[in-house]
Amino acid sequence: MPPEPAPTPARRAVSPLDHRLEAATGHDIDTLWAYRDRGILDEPHAHLVDRHRELARTQTGVTFYLRLLHRLSSGAFDVDDALFTRINRTVDQLEDATRARDAAAGKVLAALEPIEAAAAALAADAKPLSTDDQAALLAIAGGAKLYEHLLTGRMSVTAASGTRIPHAKLQRLEDAGLVVRDTGHPVHAGQPVALTDVGRAALFAARRTPTTRAPTLPARAGTSPSTPVQRR
Repeated sequence: MPPEPAPTPARRAVSPLDHRLEAATGHDIDTLWAYRDRGILDEPHAHLVDRHRELARTQTGVTFYLRLLHRLSSGAFDVDDALFTRINRTVDQLEDATRARDAAAGKVLAALEPIEAAAAALAADAKPLSTDDQAALLAIAGGAKLYEHLLTGRMSVTAASGTRIPHAKLQRLEDAGLVVRDTGHPVHAGQPVALTDVGRAALFAARRTPTTRAPTLPARAGTSPSTPVQRR
């Protein structure tokens, strides 16, 4: 017998607002979620991604009950009172899941609309970062400390990724308000360095891919903002 096919990894359900998030931010959903986990996003974008995660979770519920309803009506079960009971129960669950999805979508829209309105202004007003500055900020976003060598007295930043950043560059980033040091720790033991909100916004804007139009998604069952359910 041929070997069993390897299981494919579960894919997060596509929400009805994915294309608007991608158009407003210039990043795909996976990148946005990864940036959220790494602490790169500023507060408005982090809030948006948190709301989107909740929307994706509720969308999964809608998709699950749609598939269950399709299975129940596929002809694989005897048509009797027990089947009608299961179908009615599933329709009720689908309605509840749809209401939860629509409520979550409303929260995403509330967080998304100000970002959409400010996207053009942010791109126009943000000072361009050099490639080196982008790399330094990205390294610092993952965790970094400023150390002073006990023998030479030279100072440099060591990021969690192993990247070393010269002290002079750190000073330039500090002067620009992009990073901040925790001076409550001694330099010889390592002073934590982190991005400021301005630094996160600048890095996010610099790494934003310009988007000229919102991408379109193929129609999928359960991805419309509201799924009407017809009941007799």
